[in-house]
Amino acid sequence: MRVGVDGSKIPHEATDTPFQILERAKNYGLEGVYFRTVLDVSPTLDRGLLAEVRQHADSLGLYLQMGLAKVNPYAAAEAPAVRRLGDGDYTRGMIKMIEACSQAAGVTDLWVACANYQKGLPGYYVFDRFRTDAPWNDQLVAIEKFLKLLAPAAREHGVHMNIETHEEITSYEVVRLVEAVGPDVTGVTFDTANVVVRGEDPVAAAKRVAPYTRATHLRDFVLGEQDGVFGRVFATIGQGVINWDAVLKILYDANPGLHLSIENAGPTLHLPIGLDDPKWLALHPDLDDREVAEIRRLAAEYAQKVDSGILPNLRTLRDAGYDGEKMVLESAAHLRLVLDQLGISTVESAR
Repeated sequence: MRVGVDGSKIPHEATDTPFQILERAKNYGLEGVYFRTVLDVSPTLDRGLLAEVRQHADSLGLYLQMGLAKVNPYAAAEAPAVRRLGDGDYTRGMIKMIEACSQAAGVTDLWVACANYQKGLPGYYVFDRFRTDAPWNDQLVAIEKFLKLLAPAAREHGVHMNIETHEEITSYEVVRLVEAVGPDVTGVTFDTANVVVRGEDPVAAAKRVAPYTRATHLRDFVLGEQDGVFGRVFATIGQGVINWDAVLKILYDANPGLHLSIENAGPTLHLPIGLDDPKWLALHPDLDDREVAEIRRLAAEYAQKVDSGILPNLRTLRDAGYDGEKMVLESAAHLRLVLDQLGISTVESAR
């Protein structure tokens, strides 16, 4: 297992070129970069540039992963660049991205997701799961149909579209999509910190998705109330409440060659988890009482560590600000420590 980073969250990504992002990851002592979408590397799908990025990653000894875009037709309007690539046809735009990733960059494990985080909207409306104009079940049907439209191109080019366990979708639903479309063309990008927002224990979720997990977004979290609302706040890996020994062992047993990509995230985003809200509960038919109990236990454990002075409280955590480089380095160090304790080999780049 190799430890890398999400290229959209590494420090300075907004101003660095893809080549500089790869070099920065190497300088951090990381083993790879997972660019969220191929459009982050080349908005025009320049085949020559993509091939050069592939060559540069290889020359640095780094793994290289990329992604596509959202696969929810109800969210397609939020990705106009994809439609433009297809000359007005969103499906064709996605197929061109698949072709470019496979043929030019040699990347065949491709990130996809089912919705965007709707920044600035109130309450649960930050999640497309709670849209009233497009019921979530209708969105899931549309997502499955769209993935099946893309499946022939994915098979032709030997790629997997790896659905992220994003904030709006449960791991149960992701697994059902993979099984409905076909695990020969779909897989999972397992985001360890998102599943709790849907009322799932990360360890239990890891067990569900592990057979299909081909990529990762790894980050930790803490739980607590802010302004009277219970929710999740991101934390540096190893400084939150996730049981990394259990999660990494589960993932390794299913896929020993899985790349572990840190998704850097500051402690500013508090997302609501409505475990006691009938409206929220009604949209979570797969909710498991045992996992809800585990989330409550994790929240209580965090509160005890705060009271003991072991960890900062939510307010202190947020007020401390965000040091992206420190978060990446400390997260990578903790992942390697756990892997070492589990007896799982890692390939570490020269610093």
